Amino acid sequence: MSEKAPWITYRPELKVLDCTVRDGGLINAHRFSDEFVRAMYHACLAAGVDYMEIGYKNSKKTFPTANFGPWRHCDETDLRRIVGDHTSAATGLKLAAMADAGKSDWKTDLLPAADSVLDVIRVAFYAHQVSEAVDMIAHAHELGYETTANLMAVSNISESEIDTVLEAIAPTQVSTMVVVDSFGYLYREQIDRLYHKYAAAMAGTGKEIGIHAHNNLQLAFANTIEAIILGCNRVDATIFGLGRGAGNCHTELLLGFLRNPKFDVRPIIEAIQHQVMPLRQEIEWGALIPYNITGQLNQHPRYAIEWRAGPTPDDFLAFYDKVVAEI
Repeated sequence: MSEKAPWITYRPELKVLDCTVRDGGLINAHRFSDEFVRAMYHACLAAGVDYMEIGYKNSKKTFPTANFGPWRHCDETDLRRIVGDHTSAATGLKLAAMADAGKSDWKTDLLPAADSVLDVIRVAFYAHQVSEAVDMIAHAHELGYETTANLMAVSNISESEIDTVLEAIAPTQVSTMVVVDSFGYLYREQIDRLYHKYAAAMAGTGKEIGIHAHNNLQLAFANTIEAIILGCNRVDATIFGLGRGAGNCHTELLLGFLRNPKFDVRPIIEAIQHQVMPLRQEIEWGALIPYNITGQLNQHPRYAIEWRAGPTPDDFLAFYDKVVAEI
């Protein structure tokens, strides 16, 4: 089959970021084995994925090493144990870590980019933390990293709060402003509205708009497609949707949809079969009824996670009544 056939359509400027280890680690305190993380890395390499978010760059005071695995902190020794002397120039894959405002010792823990295998620092923050986020972005940029701005829980704040954040981020050095549906609550119409709002605020700055969707309403893939149609050129996904609660847009679905001949879905399917499916026997994620309920009600999935860990995990009606009563 010719790669020039009319049904092969793609945008070369559209880049895929796989955040399996970072987002997926929220369900097991980032205690993945080296074998698992190495397999995800090699799958992303072989599949032609553009970015791999390998974990968080967060504080050991907030997340002690006794309670959390190495991918909550992404120390250079741990990174190099997995990826060796990785460089994006040699592999075509950029490595990223996420630093949370209020949870990251970013002034002291970030090495100069020249001394790290990391290429990108993704700054995650809530609206009230935007001032710190701006400082974090400037610091990471000065150290030589590409940066992104990930405004979390956007479905839970006002239009004016969103506008204030966008106004603050527009002059910064970030490469991408990401629409983050933290609660898996958004419909297509809201993705449209947010995309146009973000794009208008970043107009003339050269910044891309990204999308990070959660699957509480089983709309993560659909909302990611909608964002792509609108013009998002930075899209997030996880292998088999691995992620907290209902999980995320699936990498294997996304690569198949994009029809870009540079992507090869087979290594992702191999990783699912040999690494992710065995993990599924130990850890629960996916669009179960309690996660659907929190998505419908625009609530944080932590409530559903706590319920699933309790004595009556399958009493969905009791969970629904509890959440509704507490809103």
